Amino acid sequence: MPPKEPVLVTCGLPYANGKCHIGHLRTYVPADIFVRALRKQGQNPVFVCGSDTHGTPIVVNAEEEKVTPKELVSKYHNHFEQVFKSMGINFSFYGNTDSPTSHARTTSIVEALIANGYVYPKTIRLAYCPKDKRFLPDRFVEGICPYCGASARGDECDQGCGKHLEPGEIKSAKCRICGTTAEYREQEHFFFRLSAFAGFLVDYLETLKGTPNAINYAKEWAKDLRDWCITRNLEWGVRFPGHDDLVVYVWVDAPIGYISFTEEWAAWQGEDWEKYWRRDSRIVHFIGGDIIYHHCIFWPAMLQGAGYTLPSDVVASGMLKIEDKKFSKSRGYVVWVDEDYLAKGFHPDLLRYYLASYTSHTKDLNFSWKVFQEKVNNELVAVLGNFIHRTVHFAHANFGGIPERTGGGIDGEVIDAITRAKAEVTSSFDEYEFKRLTDAVLALAAWGNTYFQSKEPWQLIKKDREQCAAVLRNCLQISGAIAILLEPVLPSKMEEAWGMLGQDGSVHDALFDDAVKEIKSRALEKPSVLFAKIEDSKIAEAEALLSSRVKAAESKANKASMIAPEDLARLDLRVGTVIKAEPIKGSDKLLRLEVDIGEAVPRQVVAGIAKTHASSALPGTQVVLVANMKPAKLFGVESRGMVLAADENGAVLLNPQTPVKNGTKIK
Repeated sequence: MPPKEPVLVTCGLPYANGKCHIGHLRTYVPADIFVRALRKQGQNPVFVCGSDTHGTPIVVNAEEEKVTPKELVSKYHNHFEQVFKSMGINFSFYGNTDSPTSHARTTSIVEALIANGYVYPKTIRLAYCPKDKRFLPDRFVEGICPYCGASARGDECDQGCGKHLEPGEIKSAKCRICGTTAEYREQEHFFFRLSAFAGFLVDYLETLKGTPNAINYAKEWAKDLRDWCITRNLEWGVRFPGHDDLVVYVWVDAPIGYISFTEEWAAWQGEDWEKYWRRDSRIVHFIGGDIIYHHCIFWPAMLQGAGYTLPSDVVASGMLKIEDKKFSKSRGYVVWVDEDYLAKGFHPDLLRYYLASYTSHTKDLNFSWKVFQEKVNNELVAVLGNFIHRTVHFAHANFGGIPERTGGGIDGEVIDAITRAKAEVTSSFDEYEFKRLTDAVLALAAWGNTYFQSKEPWQLIKKDREQCAAVLRNCLQISGAIAILLEPVLPSKMEEAWGMLGQDGSVHDALFDDAVKEIKSRALEKPSVLFAKIEDSKIAEAEALLSSRVKAAESKANKASMIAPEDLARLDLRVGTVIKAEPIKGSDKLLRLEVDIGEAVPRQVVAGIAKTHASSALPGTQVVLVANMKPAKLFGVESRGMVLAADENGAVLLNPQTPVKNGTKIK
């Protein structure tokens, strides 16, 4: 029986500042499969999503393209909506977070959080660009991570430890747009009191369902909660109540889009949105593995603080690789859904099958054009398509269609095989394991092929036409079951198969339970080829396109790494003489050096040369020193420069061919 509570399924919102790539589909295709499967079990879920249209990346990209943020998001919102439709991803409603409804719902929730005491003001120091005369929020600023020392952007240590960075935390900040070294200035901002929800989140995560990766990661993060700054210095976004100079942080209004999209769908359908977000309901979020914190920690705390229904399931996918390389648009390891896949004539269902069947939903998925070809040719063509085609073709050629029933109906062993497959398919959704679904249906097709082969209908038709008809009905029953069970994954192709079988209505409306209902006799047309073999030449063309993109990215990176003479002139390189060297306590790699570079006081420098140079042998040695390095502390010792060395099986110090005066500059 369908559940009594309403069911709402959402997907993490695609960011409307670039095109759709296969990595996006890692979330949206499984969510669509899940929704279709719920409907096949007699449920009526609402499926909402929309474009994430606010935040600094939108503003940065708009400035780079010399368009307004509204123009930029409109372009990519339309792009995503069209690609999703082309891929058979059928949302009940697809909105965007810049709609009036989204602005109003965000304002309402923020005001509720303020009224309930969960938002407070705080004066903080922020990076400010003196050249552009503006504060630098999030990705307008680049610098050094305060936690691990890696290069980072303003809201995340994306090159190092991966920690979320609050405004003002980044060190050595500079403006991403013009490169100017930032100043730090004070300004009042507003914080969400996330720390107040520690006890609530511990209890909530014990009841949360979904995938283990989401729940287990969240439980670890719930042990260390920090309040979040929820305002930014931007013109584009939802205004923070009572402050026209601030907008709310994108991770406040983006998930609120789930609610506003439900509102807009409900207004369109004459429904009540509150039965999903104000009363008991099942809310399932499908997300990428990189936004677990936001959906399992920050989002439920906001909902609890404002008095809304909490998510019941969070389903997080593994990450994506391209040809065994880490997915990277900047390095060229990306496959664009429109120009690389759809425009090249590949059927949408083939990619849906690959994404569902390659591996477990929570594991990393590798997209390889060769593996794609192998899965299509060896599984869809050779097993699934072959069974359906040979069955329908034989029935059409020898009986003109599905033979009339003459005996006791479908064989028990056939019903048992279908029932086993159906049970495995339906149970796979309880654990969000879509590969189990495809494996079960493929196994049923393989069983059908074996059954067909063992019964030898081409011989049976010559001596027992009635028994041959019974065998054909059994095989056609399996074919119909395959079409029903696999429709969530291959909606277009299974509708085509359903049409070949001449059955009533649409396969989209058939329930999983219908897989064991006896197939009806029908006249059949000569079947067409359901799945065509992908030729080597087509895969070679796709691989060549990817290879050229990677090479172009490498060439661009090499050009970008070249420096101009004025860049070299910024380095203050001087020759100096080591006058003292000693080990640093607690380190087996570092030495403390005192280097005379012609100044009144020798420079103290920390150098990682202890394993290749004895401290006693260094005094009197001339070295090359970078004299204008920013001071840094290592093992508590301040270093005011860097000694240059070549790395050739250990540090080889650079020094002049003949002694020169200390302080001599290198030009």
